[in-house]
Amino acid sequence: MQRLSVEEFREAEKMPLVVVLDDVRSMHNVGSVLRTADAFRLEAVYLCGITGCPPHNEIHKTALGAEDSVEWRYFQTALQAVSELQGQGVTVLSVEQAEGSTKLPQFRTEPGKCYAVVLGNEVKGVHQEVIDASDGCLEIPQFGTKHSMNVSVTAGIVIYHFFLTLNS
Repeated sequence: MQRLSVEEFREAEKMPLVVVLDDVRSMHNVGSVLRTADAFRLEAVYLCGITGCPPHNEIHKTALGAEDSVEWRYFQTALQAVSELQGQGVTVLSVEQAEGSTKLPQFRTEPGKCYAVVLGNEVKGVHQEVIDASDGCLEIPQFGTKHSMNVSVTAGIVIYHFFLTLNS
């Protein structure tokens, strides 16, 4: 299947996207996000607050080794991660239902820019101070009775959208 080794992955060109997990409590969600980050060769995943970090058996169950290939860092708060990213010139977008948010299908990346997306806690979402510090918000349109989706599903949808717009 011509898969990369962990060493080849680390040396390979990356999609200019960082995923920031803001107080994600489920280790399975963390592992799933790491695995999706591996699949699309993201720059990194930032684990913040109560978000679990590797090595952890529950993370490994869904990451299946992606915790070894994908660069990850821990921050005490997502606000610290956002501040550092913005200091590096990265455009930070919180994925949240908020006034003035951009619907994901209408969002287009700009060539040469680096991005980060912040995904929040399974119940409370992205912290308000993180939303306030972000450069904007992205929202996935939803048409059913629920007003949210699983964080790892949301990550997959958003990452794939970035993949499509960065490669179009």
